[in-house]
Amino acid sequence: MAAQIGVTGLAVMGANLARNLARNGYTVAVHNRSRARTDALIAEHGGEGDFVPTETMAELVGALEKPRRVLIMVKAGKPVDDVIAELVPLLDKDDIIIDAGNSHYTDTRRREAALAEKGLHFVGVGVSGGEEGALKGPSIMPGGSKKSYESLGPMLEKISAHVDGEPCCSWIGTDGAGHFVKMVHNGIEYADMQVIGEAYDLLRSGAGLEPAEQAKIFAEWNKGDLSSFLIEITAEVLGHVDAKTGKPFIDVVVDAAGMKGTGGWTVMAALELGSPVTGIGESVFARALSSQSAQRPTAQQLLAGHEVKVDLPDTFVEDVRQALYASKLVSYAQGLDMLVSAAKEYGWELDLAAIASLWRGGCIIRAALLRTITEAYRSENPPANLLFAPEFTEAIGAAVPAWRRVVATAAQLGIPAPVFSSSLAYYDGLRRERLPAALTQGLRDLFGAHTYKRVDAEGTFHTLWSGDKSEVKQD
Repeated sequence: MAAQIGVTGLAVMGANLARNLARNGYTVAVHNRSRARTDALIAEHGGEGDFVPTETMAELVGALEKPRRVLIMVKAGKPVDDVIAELVPLLDKDDIIIDAGNSHYTDTRRREAALAEKGLHFVGVGVSGGEEGALKGPSIMPGGSKKSYESLGPMLEKISAHVDGEPCCSWIGTDGAGHFVKMVHNGIEYADMQVIGEAYDLLRSGAGLEPAEQAKIFAEWNKGDLSSFLIEITAEVLGHVDAKTGKPFIDVVVDAAGMKGTGGWTVMAALELGSPVTGIGESVFARALSSQSAQRPTAQQLLAGHEVKVDLPDTFVEDVRQALYASKLVSYAQGLDMLVSAAKEYGWELDLAAIASLWRGGCIIRAALLRTITEAYRSENPPANLLFAPEFTEAIGAAVPAWRRVVATAAQLGIPAPVFSSSLAYYDGLRRERLPAALTQGLRDLFGAHTYKRVDAEGTFHTLWSGDKSEVKQD
């Protein structure tokens, strides 16, 4: 029985993708470095569809119809290169290797170029939705050549999540575009989770609202414009009680958040592109700070807070809701703006409407506001920045007074709110007529002769600071 696709790497994500493919009517050849996982998959889930268990890579390739499609789901980095090296001698022209892990987009670009020289297609695919999404329908972000998508796309679209009858999968762009978009998705996810955490902290440490009460608040917020997967599960986590102690679950969890790399990758890529993803950056650094286990206890003993007692307004909970919504909008705006910068840098034709559309379902950042984002970019006049879309300009403008009150209150109470505050600073930075960058330019010219531009004349200029301070025009 010729399989239509092969999957190698049968840890939970790989196994669930294989099961998803089989459930959708595809014959799937499966392989794992250790045969035990292959046997376990067939024993536990073999009845879900047509599987072809294989023991070696050669056997896996031999079980596939042509053009062969082999999906790799192993740890990013060298393990991916090792599997590719093993596969290449076994494949023929126009066969397709698919990397569905969280590989760095630069690795994907390198691999795609190298395999194209051998006549093979390499497709870097971003997959979001976690273990459940992989099984029941994730958001899928495939890159690679258009030709490879003609063969692979219908299969990926079928197993993806669907919203309003549309698959949450579409061709993103050439070489590393798919993995780049998934990376930015994860960066937005970091910021989204951090700003939710800041809202929780303000409501608890500021307003004294216990987790069980907050669970009801977040559940109510999930019925409105904040409706999203992350708000939904926040209510679930805050409402959970630890069986062992009877305490709120949140109180028995160590307050140090880990990370696997994609958030940091997003920030590093943004720095290279000159793209201001301040909310995402602060969320990454907030996780890093939370993990300073050696320094935090000392800081608690030595560093003065000088907090100020604040009489919270009756509208405080609603203020926090509005600040949360505004900050979430900024996170999406920054992420999408970064995609525009990347498209220019790497020659990708990224369709922001299509990307927002495929994030509507299956993925971790799925949210009601993505429907409006999709519509904004599908309009005749798509915005240069998401915040310039009329719907969001109005919404964020209405939230600004509450947003300012929340950021000021957090500062007075000594409650860190880095994404709330940096997102507000980004908003103000965009809208201010004059920024202090003029002084920065003057300082750079004085100490390094880096030149500057004038508001009243064309060209580039330099002041003779160590001489008579006259100005000269540079060529």
